[in-house]
This record gives sequence, structure tokens and C-alpha cells, in this order.
Amino acid sequence: MRRLVMWDIDYTLLRGGGVAAQAWKLAFTEVTGVAWRDTPIFGGRTDLDICHGVFAAHGVTDCTPERFFARYVAIVETVRHQFAEQGEVMPGVREVLKHLGERPDVVQTLVTGNVPEVAAAKVAAFGLTGSFDAEVGGYGTDDSVRATLVRRSRERAEAKYGEPFRLVVIGDTVHDVTAALANDAVAVAVATGATPAAELAAAGAHVVLPDLTDLEAAVEALTR
Repeated sequence: MRRLVMWDIDYTLLRGGGVAAQAWKLAFTEVTGVAWRDTPIFGGRTDLDICHGVFAAHGVTDCTPERFFARYVAIVETVRHQFAEQGEVMPGVREVLKHLGERPDVVQTLVTGNVPEVAAAKVAAFGLTGSFDAEVGGYGTDDSVRATLVRRSRERAEAKYGEPFRLVVIGDTVHDVTAALANDAVAVAVATGATPAAELAAAGAHVVLPDLTDLEAAVEALTR
């Protein structure tokens, strides 16, 4: 049985330099006419979940997520070059992606809280697009609950490839870990974001790595 390795994006694969957050705020103000005043915690959450929370916090009742996301994506398209200018690929990522990409027993995809278009813009900015079968990913417009993103990715992969997969989720937040566990997936956590390693372990991660610079340890965690 092959492995479907599901990569989180932000602070797992790369750091976007705050570009998407700025686009989010600008889109919100343009679409709703309401001044931004309450920044939520973005890490590990789906864009749909964040959208509902931001609307509620600002008292917005007359705007749909679809309308907001359309403007958000349009703004990101105009500033997508800034991802590479202001952000960076996380340590060791390129080497791990290359190694797994050469293995016939592994399919790599994205399971991320980002909407699909923004996810694509982020990985493209750093030349990572070819590492993933993005068609079978799980994205922030699939559901508010991150565990559902993992399930949708599995369903898409099984439908496309006609076979079952062993699931492996890699991310930097407790949300990534709990989403993996809810789907009987191996949860690999990296302490490259804001969540300490001890907290990731306490959440039930099967493996916690400080980062991905140890290629052998990273590959072992993702393919064991």
C-alpha cells in the first residue's frame, strides 16, 4: 500500500512573510466596507473557519465566504511575487520533497487551510509546485473542520488512483495533529511554527521533529 503524504503549507513547507494576511485584511475591508480591528489566530485553521470567525467578530452579516474569497484570491494574484521576496522555504524541505518524489511508494499532496488558489500561489512562488499532486489535496474551502480536509484528500486520491493509501499528515500545529488522528493517519509534527515541540507531542503526534534538516530522520518519520 502506497503512502499519501499530506503537507501543510505555512510554517511547515514555507513562510509566506505575512503577504497572505495583508491580502486578507485588504480584501475584507474592500468587500465589507468595515475597518479591520480584530486579527484572529490563523495558524492551523481553515480559511473557511477563519472567515466565519472574522465576519462574526466584526458584526458582518451580509457577505458570503464565496464573495470574500473571490476578492482575496484576486489580491493575492497581484502580490504573489512578494511571497518569495518576503518569505522563505523552511529548512530541509527541498531535500525531503526531492527524496520522497523519487519514491514510487509515495504520493505527495497538500492539506492546508489555504484556499486552493492561494495554496498554489505560495508553493509556486518557491518552485515547489511539481512536488505535489495538488489535484488530490484538501483545502480551506472544503470545510471549516481541518479533519475533513484530510478525509477529502484521501477520497480524492483513492478516486484518482483507484487504490487505498496509508495516510501521513505533516504539519506544525495541534490542528494538524488532531486532524491526522481523527483519520487514523500518522501524525508527523515539525516545531517550525509557533507551537512548541512538547505541545505537539502532548496532542498525540507520533513523531515530533525540530525541523526537516535531518533528511534521514524526516524520511523515516514520513515513510515508516
